[in-house]
Amino acid sequence: MLSTVIRSLSIRRHYTTAPFQVFDRHAKRLQRDRAALDVEQSRTVDYLRDTVAARVADRLLDVNRSFNTVVDLGSGCGHIIKHVKKEKMNKLIMCDMSEKALNRDINIPYEVQVERRVIDEEHLPFPENSLDAVVSSMSLNWVNDLPGTLIQIKKALKPDGVFIGAMLGGDTLFELRTSLQLAENERENGISPRISPMVESSNMSRLLSRAGFSLITVDVEDIQVNYPSAFELMQDLRAMGESNAVLTRQPFIKRDTLIAAAAIYKELHGNPDGTIPATFQIIYLIGWKPSENTPLPKKRGSATTSLKDVLES
Repeated sequence: MLSTVIRSLSIRRHYTTAPFQVFDRHAKRLQRDRAALDVEQSRTVDYLRDTVAARVADRLLDVNRSFNTVVDLGSGCGHIIKHVKKEKMNKLIMCDMSEKALNRDINIPYEVQVERRVIDEEHLPFPENSLDAVVSSMSLNWVNDLPGTLIQIKKALKPDGVFIGAMLGGDTLFELRTSLQLAENERENGISPRISPMVESSNMSRLLSRAGFSLITVDVEDIQVNYPSAFELMQDLRAMGESNAVLTRQPFIKRDTLIAAAAIYKELHGNPDGTIPATFQIIYLIGWKPSENTPLPKKRGSATTSLKDVLES
């Protein structure tokens, strides 16, 4: 049975006074709308999103407190809500730029009270110091101004509030990226941005710190999914609403280029059983809004025990 996959997503890395626009947000919303309209097909490709959302929810459950109001940015149909309990929070506000995706599973009951709001992640409407926690799973990859969005999240949190997120990292779908580049260069004497540039895990601590978060944690996980061929992989990406939405994208790719890319993919990366692997690098993020109770790091040189003594004990 075909497993699920997600399109490589990303953020831009350089900013001027006006945020540089990489992604066509209108096109991305239309892609998500179109995917959500085919309810049964879109549900068959929820596997990766559900898996990552469960791990984001686990990190929230590890926080030793209960929350009043939690916001889920880029919630889609509701992947995180499947994994939270009423003992942990009173209310979850599900936010997504696509109204059709947001309401796909509107008739499914959950333990926690749910409010659905059509919101663009780049323009958050929440008052300052109003939220206990903000979570986001595999949505911020399509945000043009990621530092700006992180600053808005921090402002909306109450002091000592927490942000927990998951994004796709730079090694996501490297197999598909290299295969498309080689095939396009061979058949068309050049390459196009078929897969978005992606954020590196090493940059995320800096971006969270720049946004004003403290007690930052960043960890990385690679998830590999096997497919019969590159064609099934790309079909699943489309069914998830995760097709390319880079502003400079080419609207079409030639059939012979696709066939060449599939052959290169299998030759370079194929498994012994004939399937092809697709790698998804997931970057998990945790940051806290500082408060008077936030623990501060010790001053440099204040340690009373050396690391050498600890390692030798």
